[in-house]
Amino acid sequence: MTQPGTATPMSKEMQDCVQACMSCHTICEETMSSCMQMGGQAQMQIMRALMDCSETTRMCADMLMRRSPLAAEMCGMCAKACDMGAEACMSMPDDKMMMRCAEACRHCAEMCRTMAGARM
Repeated sequence: MTQPGTATPMSKEMQDCVQACMSCHTICEETMSSCMQMGGQAQMQIMRALMDCSETTRMCADMLMRRSPLAAEMCGMCAKACDMGAEACMSMPDDKMMMRCAEACRHCAEMCRTMAGARM
């Protein structure tokens, strides 16, 4: 995958991180929709964490794709937001959607931590 205005293609690690971020963004959005249908105060607390995770993963993917000089720092922040999203979802272990979301958040956090430590 070569980005416009760049001579070299994105590394496999960058591509994998972008994919993890976009997948996490999507599942967070779907899980928020499910939370809205459930209602209640507990779901509102989960939704706040998922909103942060959703927006952060989207922004992180965008910054990686355009090779922002802030991408590594953004990856570090994204990993934290994903950890918080996973933790929030784990508060409802009997809900399959929440567990799917927690798994996506954990995977994305792992990928972002790797990219945060990489030279871009």
